[in-house]
Amino acid sequence: MRYADRPSTHREVHIAAEPSRVWEVVTDVEAMAGWSPELVRVEWQDGADGPAPGARYFGHNRNPLVGEWRTLSHITEVVPERTLTWCVLDPDGRYGKAGEDPADRMATWSFALTPAPEGGTVLRQSVTVGPGRSGLNAYIDRAPDQEEAIIDYRLNELGKGMDATLAGIKETAERRP
Repeated sequence: MRYADRPSTHREVHIAAEPSRVWEVVTDVEAMAGWSPELVRVEWQDGADGPAPGARYFGHNRNPLVGEWRTLSHITEVVPERTLTWCVLDPDGRYGKAGEDPADRMATWSFALTPAPEGGTVLRQSVTVGPGRSGLNAYIDRAPDQEEAIIDYRLNELGKGMDATLAGIKETAERRP
């Protein structure tokens, strides 16, 4: 797979909780920092304090291979108890031109909630990389003949992060306050 193909991956989990409860947990974006292996902290912008179309937040991230960086996320879709989608931008120009235009997003992430026939909720997390430059591009630029292996490696790492995040959401949603 090539970067230009907009590679993607997803993971899903069954949660023994109704969609309204899972939605409460999924929309607690600050809590994601406790489950994600890369997201360290969330900083809402422009007076926002939670997901709503157009809301933005800085994500402060850390990875042992690439260090620390920040992203700017724009919430693009909110369908209560069904879908939460956001695009991730490079506000500091770490991987290319700095920008806040969603058309130049590094990635698009989403959660999709589906009521399970046997009860509970199936929660799916997905990511699509690109079309804007991201951390992958620096590695691909240095070793273009290894593009597919670089993408496969990163999608696998993102998948592991999703597994950890989904496990945290599941545990929290199934535990009643």
